[in-house]
Formats: sequence, structure tokens, C-alpha cells
Amino acid sequence: MVSQDNRYRWFVVAIFFGFMLLHQADKLLIGPLTPDILKEFQISKTQMGAVTSGALLVASILYPLWGYLYDRYSRARLLALASLIWGVTTSLSAMARTYSAFLMARASTGIDDSSYPGLFTLMADYFGPTTRGKIYGVLQLAQPIGYLAGMILALLLGPRLGWRNIFYLTGGLGVVLSVVIFLGVKEMPRGRAEPEFAGMTEMPQFHFAWSEAKQVLRKRTMWFVFLQGFAGVFPWNVITFWFFTYLAEERGYNEESILLTMAPVILILAGGYLVGGSLGDWAFKRTPRGRVGISIFGVLMGAIFLFLAMQTPGEARLMFFGLMSLTAIFMPFAAPNVIATVYDVTVPEVRSTAQSVEYFVENSGAALAPLMAGYIADIYNLHTAILWICITAWVLCVCFYLGALIYIPGDYQTLRDEMARRARAGVYR
Repeated sequence: MVSQDNRYRWFVVAIFFGFMLLHQADKLLIGPLTPDILKEFQISKTQMGAVTSGALLVASILYPLWGYLYDRYSRARLLALASLIWGVTTSLSAMARTYSAFLMARASTGIDDSSYPGLFTLMADYFGPTTRGKIYGVLQLAQPIGYLAGMILALLLGPRLGWRNIFYLTGGLGVVLSVVIFLGVKEMPRGRAEPEFAGMTEMPQFHFAWSEAKQVLRKRTMWFVFLQGFAGVFPWNVITFWFFTYLAEERGYNEESILLTMAPVILILAGGYLVGGSLGDWAFKRTPRGRVGISIFGVLMGAIFLFLAMQTPGEARLMFFGLMSLTAIFMPFAAPNVIATVYDVTVPEVRSTAQSVEYFVENSGAALAPLMAGYIADIYNLHTAILWICITAWVLCVCFYLGALIYIPGDYQTLRDEMARRARAGVYR
């Protein structure tokens, strides 16, 4: 029975890995398709930046709503709905014939971009605290691989099929996955994987409460998690949206060179999620500060190697590739550890809300990143835009992580004490 349960857990991981991979491919392939879209609609980089900023803004506004719904209702059913919305809104993007219609359609894709908190909290009830970093690392492998899939679709099939047909393809996959999630994923009781409830035959039922949601905002660890999130997503959105255009326009790469350079870098980036998550679990078993320490290390090393890569001459392609590969391995270290850290200090019934607030803060600032980068690029160049935004954001992240290091041991112990109290009492909330 235990073996069957374990196989099913990994079956659910596989479904969500597929969901994240294809969703990220759909979401991020607009970066490689940007030159074609710029040409068709005859728009500036600032206007194109507004397209992605619009989707990020919609996602930001809806994160608190999705978080509340996930904590109140079945996360599995809501994730199936999110996948269906992804399919419909992407198809609408393909139908747009004017820039204004395209801007509104792409903005609507932000509705389902708010769906990940439910996915991660559901996984937190399948896997315990000491393995969550690794699990989130596995799931987040799908993001760069999805980016790579989007890049291949855009660079290899885009010229043959056209960018509209690419969007029809990924939109259709979203509809198919909504059915797979609806039929294949079971809801799990909130808090099921917490160690204090191990072996209990009857699981207490925990339900969303505003009093617990308010407590999230009182945890000082979360203050610094929110602050680092605000700064930390700027580099990701700038790089994923503008880096292909930067390679083509300012470093002289053709489509084949971009693919041969970025495909290995993205695969290395994917490995960084798993390495970072696994290292975070290893460090967490030794100290509650472990995940944050690994995050700081990853951010610092990523910033150093990106700076060095951007300084290499255009003709030094091998050196550029090597430095970007080093950037890629360290850049994702923080991602799985930040998610796990949120769940290390919050009670199960408000984890989706807590994660959604964190994503809301992230996207509130990061929604401006592609637009800001486009504006700086129009004044100076993309090299300047990417470097200024990324390095500034990462320096701020390190400062905020240092604040989290101070408070996380106390907030972590408070959660463990509360879980132990509930297990003893067998309370139903």
C-alpha cells in the first residue's frame, strides 16, 4: 500500500511536471517570437515590453484571489480550470489581428499564470518538509526545459508555421492537460505530510481562516521573503523576454547560433533547480537557516558570472558561452528554496494564500521589468538594460535574504510547536 501511494505521488509529480513544462513553453516562447511580432505589428520595443508587462500585471492582481480559492476549495479541480483558461486565452492571442487586440489577449493569459501556488501547496501535502526542496527543484526543472521547448518551437517551427499557429498548438495542449488533471489528480488533506501527523489514521481537517491568514503578514521571515521576491523576479523577466533579441541584435547571433548557444545553457539552468533544491534540503536538515543560505550563495554567484559574461567581446563566443553556463547553474538555486521556506513557517490551511501574496508582491514589481528594459534599451541598448536591472535586483535580494536569516529559526519553531499541539489535540479547524 505504501509502495502504491509512493508511485501515485510520483505520478502526480509527472502530471504537474508536464503541466508546468508546456505552460512555461507557452508563456515564455513569446520571447523568441518577439522579432516576428515586432515586424508584423510594426511596434517599438517599449510597446512590445508592454505586452508581457500586461500579462504580469493581470497575474499580480489575481494572485490573492487564486490563493484564497485554493485554500477554500479543491486545488486539483482549480488547477484543471487554470489549464483550460490557459488554452483558451492563448488561442485568443493567435486570433488577434491588431496590436491592441494582441495586447489585450496576451494580458488575459495572466489569468492562469497565477495558478502555481495551488500546485505547490498540493505537493506540500504529498511530500514532507525535508524533501520539498528537491520536489520543487524537480518540478521547476520544467520551467527552463519549457523555455527550451518554446525556443525550439519558435526558432525551428516558427518560420514554417508562423507565430500564430505556434500559439494555437500550445493553447490546444492546455485544453488537453485540463482533462488529464481533472481525471488524474486527487486532492490531499491539508497538512497530511507534516511529520507531526505521521501514522495518524484520522487526519484533522484544516480550513481557511482569516485569523491565520493575518498571521502570515506578522511573521518577520515573510517580510523579507516578500521583499526579495519583489526584487528577485526582475532579472528572470528581463532575461527570458529580451535575451534572444539581445543575442540577435547586439551580439550578431543568427537563429542557429542562438539555438546552439542557449539550448545547452538552458539545460544547465534546469539542473540548477534540482541542485539548488537538493542542497537546500541538505542544509535545512542541519539548520532552519539552510535554505536561505543556499539562496544567498546562488544569487551572488549568478550575479558575478552574468556580469563577466556580459563584458566579453562579441567575438569571444566560447568564453561567453562558458560564463553564461556558470550563470545558469547558480541562478535558480533560490527558486525551490524560497517556496519551501514559505511552507516552513506557515500553517497548511493558508499556504496557498501566503504563496499568492508572495507572488503578488513579486509580480507587482516585475510586471514593469520588460517595459522598463524596453525603455532603457530604446535610450541606450539591451546590454545596458539587462545588466543594470539584473545586478541591481540581485544585490537587493542578498540584503533581504540576510534579514530572513535572522528571523527564520523562531518562525520555524513556532510552526512546529503549533503542528505538535494540533496533533495532540486532534483538532478540526
